[in-house]
Amino acid sequence: MTIQPITSSTTLTADKPWLVGLHGTDSTETVTLDITKFTANVHYQASTDTRQPYSRVLSGVPVGRITASGLYGVFDPTAADGRQVLAGVVNAEALFAPTATRVPVSLLWHGVVRAARVPGGIDPTKVTPTSTGAQIRFV
Repeated sequence: MTIQPITSSTTLTADKPWLVGLHGTDSTETVTLDITKFTANVHYQASTDTRQPYSRVLSGVPVGRITASGLYGVFDPTAADGRQVLAGVVNAEALFAPTATRVPVSLLWHGVVRAARVPGGIDPTKVTPTSTGAQIRFV
């Protein structure tokens, strides 16, 4: 009897239709997301493939820093937990296990973003500029 190993692979493309230019992509920060503050199939793609059980956070999702935990959640101008201040946008997609609640990602904190292409959407008029927040220009 012989055993024949079977392998498969999945290719993901770094698609960033929300990114207008490369400005700022060379100096991103690493932050940790609180995935419980995100919505499946809006801010991240939940895996339905039993061979690849990892879900993936979409790039371009706007985030804010949760004051109490120091983690990051989806930007919400009506929140009162720190997420009402835009910290930046997720720069690159990140895979995470089904049971994960924290996901490390690259944060684009300055640059130019096409608002109409942001996953989950964003209203740039509701982003309050701050000296300590993100330096993102929405077009």
